[in-house]
Amino acid sequence: MDYLLSEEQIMVRDLARKIAQEKLKPMVKELEEKEEFPWAIMKMLADADLFGVYIDEKYGGMGAGVFELCLVTEELARICGGVAVSYAASALGTDPIILFGSEEQKKKFLPGLASGKRIGAFAVTEPNAGSDAGAIETTAKKDGEYYILNGLKHFITNGGDAEVYVIIALTDKSKGQRGSSAFIVEKGTPGFTFGKKEEKMGIRTSTTRELIFQDCKVPKANLLGKEGLGFIVTMKTFDQSRPGVAAQALGIAQGALDLAVEYSRQRVQFGKPISSFQGIQFMLADMATQVEAARGLVYSVARQIDSGNPKVAKESAMAKLFASDVAMKVATDAVQIYGGYGYMREYPIEKFMRDAKITQIYEGTNQIQRSIIATNLIKEALAASKKK
Repeated sequence: MDYLLSEEQIMVRDLARKIAQEKLKPMVKELEEKEEFPWAIMKMLADADLFGVYIDEKYGGMGAGVFELCLVTEELARICGGVAVSYAASALGTDPIILFGSEEQKKKFLPGLASGKRIGAFAVTEPNAGSDAGAIETTAKKDGEYYILNGLKHFITNGGDAEVYVIIALTDKSKGQRGSSAFIVEKGTPGFTFGKKEEKMGIRTSTTRELIFQDCKVPKANLLGKEGLGFIVTMKTFDQSRPGVAAQALGIAQGALDLAVEYSRQRVQFGKPISSFQGIQFMLADMATQVEAARGLVYSVARQIDSGNPKVAKESAMAKLFASDVAMKVATDAVQIYGGYGYMREYPIEKFMRDAKITQIYEGTNQIQRSIIATNLIKEALAASKKK
């Protein structure tokens, strides 16, 4: 479908597609086997100025928005979901600084992130705080001109490879969710180290590590906003970043569909390509329709965010929920079309099925997304009833 992209948006999309198709595609098998952070591709994206598409020009970015970030992420995910999330997760770590950072913090950190010379990461999740983001235990105790951080974060995308981290920690345990705060912590800060690197089902070239804080001294100047804003920083960041996860899921779904169509035309059974069989045609038709519906929703929500609409929690959750469910459904159906070959690592499609699953889990499970959507629906209904 024609989504009426501007010339600049077409340029961004085509540039990302060129890098993905010509540079990334030949490297996917090696990246998958080595399970190492894709520095070579990250450098290509940085050299193409794609890390700064969503960052204001005054801080070295392109001055576009979330929509352009989604275009790049989608194109990368059509080839490799792990590379796509490595790119998009840097934006996740950058968003809190854009949303809540002081002018001094923005001047200090955004140019490096916009250039791709520094990678970002966002750390909320802990062993006992997954879906329940308010259950974090990492603490930040004020000590003069510093905060002393102690605790453990895990399942952190880009952990160990990123250089700029936004950490959510408790500054006042007695206040629960309202007692958490957000801090910018740089790699190399004394007391900040990394734990084990996780071995994952999918997105294997994306690094996922523990972050360990042992009497880590963070300058007071690195507090984002003010004390007690941590939970709000987290929720507002996810409202803005979830279309990025949705775009990753969308790209995975599109990539799986591309492979399924290609294979169905090549695979011959009963003397004919399997693409001529109605059963396969119906599967492909449903897959294509689901992908296009997901694209329409993701693009629409991204544009809503870029328009400055602050109330997008429900729609952002919808985009993430729907696109990731579509990714899993389409990837599974694509494996089915491949038949026995789809289950073999020699063929590329099994990776798409493995990569798709995580999009239903991180940045809030799809069960949490449904809770967010329902909660907002009920609030809207109550508000409307009061106006009558």
